[in-house]
Amino acid sequence: MLDFLNDLLWSKLLIVVLVGLGLFFSISSRFVQFRYFSDMFRIFGQALQRKEGQLSSFQALMLSVAGRVGAGNIAGVAVAIMLGGPGAVFWMWIVALLGMATSYFECSLAQLYKRREADGTYRGGPAFYILHGLGQRWLAVIFSILLLVTFGFGFNAVQSFTVATSMHDTFGLPTWVSGVLLVGVIGLIVFGGIKRIAAMADVLVPIMAGTYILMALVVIGMNITEVPATLALIVKSALGLEPAFAGGVGAAIIMGVKRGLFSNEAGLGSAPNVAAVAEIKHPAAQGIVQSLSVFIDTLLVCTSTALIILLSGVYQPGSEMAGVVLTQTALAAEVGEWGRVFVSMALLLFVFTTLVYNYYLGENALSFFSTKRILVQGYRVLVMALVLWGSMQDLSTVFGFADVTMGLLALVNLVAISLLFKVGMRLMRDYDGQIKAGVQEPVFDASKFSDLDLDPKAWHGAQGGDAKAEEAADGLAQSHR
Repeated sequence: MLDFLNDLLWSKLLIVVLVGLGLFFSISSRFVQFRYFSDMFRIFGQALQRKEGQLSSFQALMLSVAGRVGAGNIAGVAVAIMLGGPGAVFWMWIVALLGMATSYFECSLAQLYKRREADGTYRGGPAFYILHGLGQRWLAVIFSILLLVTFGFGFNAVQSFTVATSMHDTFGLPTWVSGVLLVGVIGLIVFGGIKRIAAMADVLVPIMAGTYILMALVVIGMNITEVPATLALIVKSALGLEPAFAGGVGAAIIMGVKRGLFSNEAGLGSAPNVAAVAEIKHPAAQGIVQSLSVFIDTLLVCTSTALIILLSGVYQPGSEMAGVVLTQTALAAEVGEWGRVFVSMALLLFVFTTLVYNYYLGENALSFFSTKRILVQGYRVLVMALVLWGSMQDLSTVFGFADVTMGLLALVNLVAISLLFKVGMRLMRDYDGQIKAGVQEPVFDASKFSDLDLDPKAWHGAQGGDAKAEEAADGLAQSHR
């Protein structure tokens, strides 16, 4: 049943929808992901800033990177290469570059329709822009259920399976022991709420991602003369120009798109839940920042894994070695057996932050229905049970279940973004207009969007802005309407 649903979703629907909508969003926005690419890096100026009671845009970025960078970057890339050939990496790149535009729109909309909580924090995401933007509560309910099942349960099982397999391969540790240890450590974090999760993420994420990329650069440096041929192999395999992989173009596309979405989550509807939490002056600015997390995840971290595997010479078509074991064996072949330990430790950090992030997304989905303490506590117990269960399962079961729920979740979110596309474009034009008028940091004026169902408390204080922002907004108001 899982195989049938996966084939229907990924071979016939999502490839067309994901790539097609990503291309449409990119062209319609005049490739917003590239126009503001340099501006994305300004966010690192907030690295040491902390807002009392609120998450900064930098913290929201680190939290979303913590969620995106996980098993998909180490084990998922290896699976994609084993089942789709080196060409799968090329299609992961395409999905990421187009997905940056998709991520821009979904995260901007999440910011726009966010709601302010009684304690002064924010809550939002696809369920909120479906409810308040489209007025379709039934669809918001479906999305929330899928988000809860996909991230709270399915993805957590995949993450725990991957780290348990890695620890068993490296240290001979029984998989159930890894599961128990993960449950214990995660329990200490998830009971602290989103602020504790964010505080952990914005410290761990830059360290773990930077160290892993640095290791990949070492491997690249050791094989620098082979890099051009390896990149050419990736491109040729993707286009059917490499004889050894000429018959596998379809598999390369399917695996590249599937594992690309699993890794970077662009269009999946997960990152908007985090994007909505940040305190920011203009919704579009958060969309721009969140596009960067897709770039970091796929173009940097996933490419690092792909090059480690392909440059090592360990990969052979038809080999039964797959998942994290392939990545570990590849790095060990380059730098010695300690490389196997390095991958295990990197994966442990990646998976740990992702598990906590997944937990938060599931809780956010649950809160759409109820915030009763007994339900939240029950959810926490169930999450930990699924983490333990996943550590003892097989590869096909955990990935098959996660792929089905992920595919359904993506379809619902992509339909919602498409229906709200005009609102997203209107928001983008407001931001672009202020930039063109000379405003370095555009400010959102909710009064100019009074026809939308927005929470005035969420944008109180953003109105007014500086003189240039007001002048730009006034000049664009008529065209927006």
